[in-house]
Amino acid sequence: MTERYAAWEHRDELSRYTDKQKIRDHYDRISPFYQDLWGIHLHHGYWMSGKETKEQAQDQLVDYLAQLAGIRPGSRVLDVGCGYGGSSIHLAKQYDADATGITISPVQVEMAQKAAAANGAKAKFMVMDAEEIKFEQPFDVVWSVESISHYPHREKFFAGAAQCLKSGGTLVITDWFKKKDLTEREYKKCIQSIEKGMLVELDTMEDYAAFLSANGLQIVHNENLNKHCAKTWDLGLDIIKNKSLWKIAAEFGSEFIDFLQAFRAMRAGFKSGSFVYGLIVAKKI
Repeated sequence: MTERYAAWEHRDELSRYTDKQKIRDHYDRISPFYQDLWGIHLHHGYWMSGKETKEQAQDQLVDYLAQLAGIRPGSRVLDVGCGYGGSSIHLAKQYDADATGITISPVQVEMAQKAAAANGAKAKFMVMDAEEIKFEQPFDVVWSVESISHYPHREKFFAGAAQCLKSGGTLVITDWFKKKDLTEREYKKCIQSIEKGMLVELDTMEDYAAFLSANGLQIVHNENLNKHCAKTWDLGLDIIKNKSLWKIAAEFGSEFIDFLQAFRAMRAGFKSGSFVYGLIVAKKI
């Protein structure tokens, strides 16, 4: 098998992990269980002292990103891949931001709207494909937390995000990455089961830098957050000890089992350094 052919075969295999209909169905079915597992935020926590609760650490991640993005009262923020609204609600309540969240999942939109109402947050939510973003009014900040790695054609997202930003506006991203220059053995050992279980395809941070540059965005900050965020999966392993989850897995089938098994792969990926939880902040030139 030639190297070029092997690469294309690998890409075709990965495209099955990031199939949009599969991802939409996954989140439509599983989001209520995610909420039970993770709480209002569907993302990693950021630990500073190590003594914070999971919920405090998740809020700290949002606050750290908000600080780097320069969010102020009245800032127009587009939360792409908003899940069931945790970041948008926090930004609306704590920063008085004008937050709009989009997700491919109608179930998540409904959950986010209910959560916003329950929390008295003026945040809006709608179903929209992140690769087809279209808004008439530009945003001060485009915000994406752990979402882009789901997209099969992420170059479309970066082009759309750049178009949605005001001149001088900020794109702030955290996402899941693989370490640069992984060997095929390292990939298969440390990354492939994450991609399969979590329905993602992992690029390197350098790949995202190229997308940003191609769309007139200049990186002003990048950071590997592994040391602050790895504890998420220590807690994750405790969560999956719950036998009721495995009963649910039996009902939902192999995909949910792959998802639960990927918790261990995530923890191992952090430990080996093959997995990178990365932060990128870029400005529209």
